[in-house]
Amino acid sequence: MDIIADRLKGMPTYLFMRLRNKIKQIEATGADCISLAIGDPVEPTPAYIIDTLREAVLDPDNHQYPTDEQKGMLAFRKAVARWYHRKYAVTLEPETEVLTLGGSKEGIHHFMMAAINPGDTILITNPGYPGYRANILLAGGRAHEVPLLGKNGFLPQLEEIPEDVCRRAKAFFLNYPNNPTGACADSRFFTRLVAWARRHNILLVHDNPYSELVFPGSERLSLLQIPGAKDISVEFNSLSKYYNMTGWRIGMAVGNRSIIQAMCKFKENVTSGVFNAIQLASIKAMDEGDADIDNMLAVYRRRREMVLKACERMRISTNAGMGTFYLWLQVPNGLSSIAFAEKLLDDVCVLVTAGTAYGQYGEGYFRLSLTVPDARLQEALHRMQESIG
Repeated sequence: MDIIADRLKGMPTYLFMRLRNKIKQIEATGADCISLAIGDPVEPTPAYIIDTLREAVLDPDNHQYPTDEQKGMLAFRKAVARWYHRKYAVTLEPETEVLTLGGSKEGIHHFMMAAINPGDTILITNPGYPGYRANILLAGGRAHEVPLLGKNGFLPQLEEIPEDVCRRAKAFFLNYPNNPTGACADSRFFTRLVAWARRHNILLVHDNPYSELVFPGSERLSLLQIPGAKDISVEFNSLSKYYNMTGWRIGMAVGNRSIIQAMCKFKENVTSGVFNAIQLASIKAMDEGDADIDNMLAVYRRRREMVLKACERMRISTNAGMGTFYLWLQVPNGLSSIAFAEKLLDDVCVLVTAGTAYGQYGEGYFRLSLTVPDARLQEALHRMQESIG
């Protein structure tokens, strides 16, 4: 008897699970592997956030099902609205335009299942986060890939998307600051994007969990700042990257109330929500954690400069975007992306992500994460130089 559902057949193992398994295999041999492949901050969650969690955990009222299970605590949703207004001058109605998520990754799945019918066409970028394609497959949709090329600043060329594809498309998934390229969009691009989407009656889904990780020279943005964007858009965000809370699994969907309502209807049938104590600690983070974001941005900026200087010595060409804690680097010596990643792993036990893990237009690139301690990053760079020669 075949017990595997058809929807899972042909779906590859999630990229970062493959990477974690690879690291475990290497470490089991006793080798000292340095992974620059996964964006998981090593710095601890700030103490005052942990203290708030500890206090909330000790309160028996928080031991039951989460308050307002599917939508999330109203206090949390109000904090999200305050955060968005303070940072992006975006006004949100907490009751109808904010939904609590167990991280932004959960929001991707909830949107697909709530808004996409079998056969619907969804636009995604290539290279792009692998989770978009996987969830399109789960929903029975069809992905149409829009290239992101270095010569265009890794921004999609909207006018080059065929008109017949635009007529079929229901939604467009975008992500700026961009994973994996680190590219940032500006308000002019977002303005053109919203006008284009309204003209073609396409929903915009903006995955924005790096919105605060932007280096000087680019601006911190929400798509919802653009007039009219809320009519056709939903945006996902997360506390994971800004406050070193990746393991806490807490984020938000904001925007068009009809989309939020549909996501909530799906969500109420598959989850009982986020633990109250985590939501209460997250309120503390959003209300009081701006300085922590700036401190971590300074750390990533220092590491970024360290890598760029090392790349100059190694004659590695860079397309260094101005956002995220990733660097999107060109493979040296004419190797393919996979061959280069394998060479680093075999030669010096340094793990990076081959650009083709994010799509065919990632060929010729590799992604490097800055979420390792300075000393380990420096050691990895020394090893890379040994391998490259």
